[in-house]
Amino acid sequence: MLKRKALSIDEAFLLSEKIVENFLNYFMPKEKEKVHVFLPILSKKEINTQIFIDYFFKQNIRVFVPKIVDEKLIAIEIFADTVFEISGLGISEPVSNEDSGENDFDYVITPLLYCDKKGNRVGYGKGFYDGFFENIASKTKKIGVNYFNPDENIDDVWENDIPLDYLVTPTDVVSFLGLE
Repeated sequence: MLKRKALSIDEAFLLSEKIVENFLNYFMPKEKEKVHVFLPILSKKEINTQIFIDYFFKQNIRVFVPKIVDEKLIAIEIFADTVFEISGLGISEPVSNEDSGENDFDYVITPLLYCDKKGNRVGYGKGFYDGFFENIASKTKKIGVNYFNPDENIDDVWENDIPLDYLVTPTDVVSFLGLE
């Protein structure tokens, strides 16, 4: 978190562009695929996922974003004309509370503070994504994005924590598939 905080706004944007480029080169998403992608808290220098969203719209890739409704993360499909508002947590969210009911995504691009070499992620501690991961299709690729590669283990993994399948950084795509 401190390393991320030390980045300038320009550095964060350039690194976000490299993350998007690595994702696109590695996964090569196709028209009509379904991607669930978080909307960043830019004040916390999260990865600028608007770059992903703009690309997906141009390529006719369906885009879904999270929204917390009744303490549960739901997936709302968005379009170029979707109206957004800023939540109490400082996150841009669709005004609509209508859950798409979709759970068969091709990719879920997930926010995180940190990820270890086994794909265990640390988020903001609310468990929303673990609950969400429990209810999506098993073939869905769970992909974390971070400015930094994993370099230490997370010791306090809970039994309900669901690890990522991949981590995309500005320099690498790390697969956690096949790890125990």
